[in-house]
Amino acid sequence: MGVFDSFKEVIMQKPVHLKKPDFYKAESDAKNQLERLEQLYATAPDKVKPQIERDIKLLSYGIAGEEQVAFELNNSYLPIIVLHDLRLEHEGFSVQIDYLIITTKFCLIVECKNLFGNLEVNSRGEFIRELDFNGKRKKEGIYSPVTQNVRHMEMIKQLRLANKKNPLMRAALEKSFGDFHRSVIVLANPKTVINLKQAPKAIKDQIIRSDQLIAHIKRLLRESKDLSSSEKEMYEMADFFLNLHTENTVDYTKKYFQEADSEAASETEASGRSEISIEESPLYQALKQYRYVTSKAEGIKAFQIFSNAQLEALITAMPQNLEDIKKISGFGDVKCEKYGEGIIEIVSKYREAGSH
Repeated sequence: MGVFDSFKEVIMQKPVHLKKPDFYKAESDAKNQLERLEQLYATAPDKVKPQIERDIKLLSYGIAGEEQVAFELNNSYLPIIVLHDLRLEHEGFSVQIDYLIITTKFCLIVECKNLFGNLEVNSRGEFIRELDFNGKRKKEGIYSPVTQNVRHMEMIKQLRLANKKNPLMRAALEKSFGDFHRSVIVLANPKTVINLKQAPKAIKDQIIRSDQLIAHIKRLLRESKDLSSSEKEMYEMADFFLNLHTENTVDYTKKYFQEADSEAASETEASGRSEISIEESPLYQALKQYRYVTSKAEGIKAFQIFSNAQLEALITAMPQNLEDIKKISGFGDVKCEKYGEGIIEIVSKYREAGSH
């Protein structure tokens, strides 16, 4: 690298002649959250310590999985730009993207899962996990990471369309979006046994192990017939997403101390709520949007996710966990496992904001 290139790299804070991965955004909210939980655990009352300890373990598993993906990317020597733990918002809806990888031909949206137990995907595209409990095998449905990433892709699409004012450019983006934006689910736990024999091809093609990620990217690059983006265009894309990133301001420690005064808080909230129809509330719209995106991803009718009556029941109940959702008529074990995580994520956001 010449003196001018070195000077340019220092000024622009971007490598000149990108030849290896540039972790343009490397920090993670999960690590900050873990640090806060560990500090809280040291001073927390004994009655909440088991819950904090459980959450610390789950968070640690997730971080370990993402670090495995980072290791693979770091050792790929590919000219790519990596954005880690990207949080995007649009029209009251938010998503958390584990990795957004910008290559010369496409953007790859990575959903990382560090799952324990064996995993099976049936012919309907449902994810079923098998775990060993005291020598007995137990099967349970889990929320589809493919559907989760469809939500991420839809958010990216809406944000990019909102940035295109010219109708022709919007139409071009609509047409080419699926070619330029790719989805992949990376399973980070090498011990997980995956059974994809019955899985639909569209789902099967999106699920890989962490040690297959680089080969997957290289294959997609070889197969792409699109023109390569310039380094300047790649960084413009990275800056576009980085400028849209929002910090997660949720106080993760608050939930451990909410139960004691939840009843009083509910009464206060009910008495102070403005006269607004439930259909006009931000939470109703967010859950309705989630239902629409999920049904579109699964190729089923929206009411099969949950009906309008169940939607209103969710807003009334404001569930904090799967057990709360199961108390609502029509939400059985399978439906809770498939959609519960997404519902709780949305409800939690509006509970923190104090806006239903």
